[in-house]
Amino acid sequence: MARQKGHIKYVGTLGEVRHFKIKGNEGYFAGLKGGPTGEQVKTAPSFIRTRENMSEFAACANAGKSLRTGLSALMKQMSDSQLTGRLTAIMKKINIEDGSEARGQRAVLVSQQPQYLKGLDFNRNISFNGIFNAPFSLAVTVDRNESTFSVYPFNPLNYLNIPSGATHFRIINALSVLSDFVYNPTTGAYEPAEPGFNEMSNITYSDYTAVDSLTPLIEVISTLPGAPTLTTNVAVLASICIEFYQQVGSNYYLFNAGNALKIQDVL
Repeated sequence: MARQKGHIKYVGTLGEVRHFKIKGNEGYFAGLKGGPTGEQVKTAPSFIRTRENMSEFAACANAGKSLRTGLSALMKQMSDSQLTGRLTAIMKKINIEDGSEARGQRAVLVSQQPQYLKGLDFNRNISFNGIFNAPFSLAVTVDRNESTFSVYPFNPLNYLNIPSGATHFRIINALSVLSDFVYNPTTGAYEPAEPGFNEMSNITYSDYTAVDSLTPLIEVISTLPGAPTLTTNVAVLASICIEFYQQVGSNYYLFNAGNALKIQDVL
């Protein structure tokens, strides 16, 4: 693959050469035009594996999208630019664990493979554990519809990696539901096994807490709307988060740096 270094920047096809950008990479790239037609990919026997891979990739992408949607209120300030791709890759690992269905129809059974999501940092450049080291516990009820994030008394100057200029922080407890995704032979597409529960969430914030004084016990309780009775076809993501702010007068302004979100447990 060629890499364009000149001053003319464009995408598209010129003669037999395609010019394009790659997300997450700087600069412009070029490659020869060619390859099979769309109709060949859809119908030719030689592309059966391609069609199977495309079907399962779509399922994994949709599962990752549902995860992000459930936590959409936190995505802008907590995720890196490659989170979408990383989530799709994780969902693919979960997908290939399903040995009960044929290729192209394997389910994305998050409820059965929680280990792939547990401990995930939403920003690969900012580790929650690198920002937050205070003593805490996270308890989820047996029916999985409520969690309590308890942070025990501590000195923020000793246990937090505080961005320069920050005066306050908030602790966040996020509870969200992600359905398994299964293949529907009637529609020929993947669908959430529990659409009524999929993407359900509740995000609860603590009060603003000063970074320069001893912190009392902080308890943040998050309860799913309606306290639903969840089925075994869904996974509950128990996520924890910290945000930093600067107080100016009576207003608190969210920092762009130092904020961190992590999936602490998957139940």
